[in-house]
Amino acid sequence: MPNGYVPVDIDVTPFDNSKTSKQGVSRTYKGYDGYAPMMAYIGTEGFLVNCELREGKQHCQNHTPEFLKETLRLCHQLTDAPLLIRLDGGNDSSENLGILIEDGSWFIVKRNRRRGEAKEKWLDDVKSFRKDIRNPRDGKTEYIGSSWKNVTYKDSDNNEKTMGMRIGYEVIERTIDKYGQMLLAGDIEVNTWWTNLDFTDDDVIKHYHAHGECEQYHSEIKTDMDVERLPSGKFDTNELVLELTILAYNILRLIGQQSLKSKHSPKTKRPVKRRRLRTVIGNLILIAGHVTSHGRKVILSLGCSNTWRHAFMDIYQRFVLA
Repeated sequence: MPNGYVPVDIDVTPFDNSKTSKQGVSRTYKGYDGYAPMMAYIGTEGFLVNCELREGKQHCQNHTPEFLKETLRLCHQLTDAPLLIRLDGGNDSSENLGILIEDGSWFIVKRNRRRGEAKEKWLDDVKSFRKDIRNPRDGKTEYIGSSWKNVTYKDSDNNEKTMGMRIGYEVIERTIDKYGQMLLAGDIEVNTWWTNLDFTDDDVIKHYHAHGECEQYHSEIKTDMDVERLPSGKFDTNELVLELTILAYNILRLIGQQSLKSKHSPKTKRPVKRRRLRTVIGNLILIAGHVTSHGRKVILSLGCSNTWRHAFMDIYQRFVLA
């Protein structure tokens, strides 16, 4: 990231394994039978740093503290830069916040509204502050700001600690929908986040929204690599397949990133910062070629009509020396 932080996105993505009797397959929160693995991606390129296969019925917070500690350890082995951990509301837990605070990492965690925190009360409170109010269109008003709340957690020595934690909020009131229809009762939307960043409110919201990009990484694993329907009936075997997926995924990601550095890569309509794995597989892995042996040499001919042939050779020369 331009500010020097390395983003780490942690999220659960259900794998549809319906109409099977595989070990560990059960009802997921998406409404179908399958698994609910947790994934951790590092960097803006989306390298897969850690994953854990879970039963479909398992709550996303169950075993997450252990997964979070392991992920932080792996991330610190990869980089000395400050980490920006981003988590969804399913992992809104003081235990997770305590782990991140003790680790010294920066974080943005989606916060769930507690009992007694009605949307109407939030709207009344932010209206009384009247700090950052915006009207992007008729019938829509946005209230953006921050507040503070004490959070109690346990440190590594199991001692309780309490500290003030920043809550970034975005409260939206709609009296007219996006189609111009006036609403009899106004619609209220409340979004809040735990964070220890000193960024502006707008930057906190922007960086959390960037967390949604990990859905594209999930899609690449499930569709481009066709890993969603795991092959075995045994949970341990499928867990091993998912571990091997980390290796294959990161190799494909490395090839894709290296192809962006090649001056021979086909031009794109607009600048790109990463290639989708489908493009990497289709143009660089499944590339057509003719292998011949002659004069004690193995010759690979790629064909003059292939526009990726020079980029393929650039990538080959880069990794053959590694």
